[in-house]
Amino acid sequence: MTLKILLNGCNGRMGRAISGIASQQGAEIAFPVDVGDDPAAGIEGCDVVVDFSLPTATLSLIQLASGANKPVVIGTTGHTPEQREQILIEASSLPVVWANNFSVGVNLLFYLTQKAASILDSSYNPEIVEMHHRHKVDAPSGTAVRLLEIVRRARALEPGCEQHGREGVTGARPEGQIGVHALRGGDVVGEHTVHFAGEGERIELSHRASDRSIFAQGALRAAHWVLSQPPGLYDMQDVLGLK
Repeated sequence: MTLKILLNGCNGRMGRAISGIASQQGAEIAFPVDVGDDPAAGIEGCDVVVDFSLPTATLSLIQLASGANKPVVIGTTGHTPEQREQILIEASSLPVVWANNFSVGVNLLFYLTQKAASILDSSYNPEIVEMHHRHKVDAPSGTAVRLLEIVRRARALEPGCEQHGREGVTGARPEGQIGVHALRGGDVVGEHTVHFAGEGERIELSHRASDRSIFAQGALRAAHWVLSQPPGLYDMQDVLGLK
């Protein structure tokens, strides 16, 4: 059976990528939604809602999906803590896959970063560096934020331990700091590296994307998977069976 998708953000980079390969992945875009369109007109004709739009649009879309009992895949990034809290409340009655990155390789990077941060002691200083195209509007990327959370939790560090960039006379690097650095330029699809810099050696875990279709493939995989799940909040680690 072909999976019917309501795609919010159909004309964005990810929206176009998903539309371009949907038929190859056993899916069709039954109702594309762009800025100014009313998703309510297509909610009943879809099996699953996929959101790659703007942070301000996600909450109302979740509310609409909840009313129609449709599962949701969220790939939009850049939500404020307040927006995220409200979305989580509304999403409690639905199966929802919410991920900052749908690449299989990136989710393996998440897994390996957690292992490395747990095994390496505090003498291995973590630094996270990401680079994206010049049009990306949020920084750091959602993937970098997720990597930050993984390292922080593995090291049992408090929120606020991160240092976004450095300038001037900063003094010696303090214990328990996680550096986060965002680079922007050109047409870079997405690059992320986690450095663990120790005395005499450095471990680097990297992922570089050269084709946006890898994220679209992952999003469609999540859309197929979430259809048969009970209500709950999931991520790509669940979809890929890495948990």
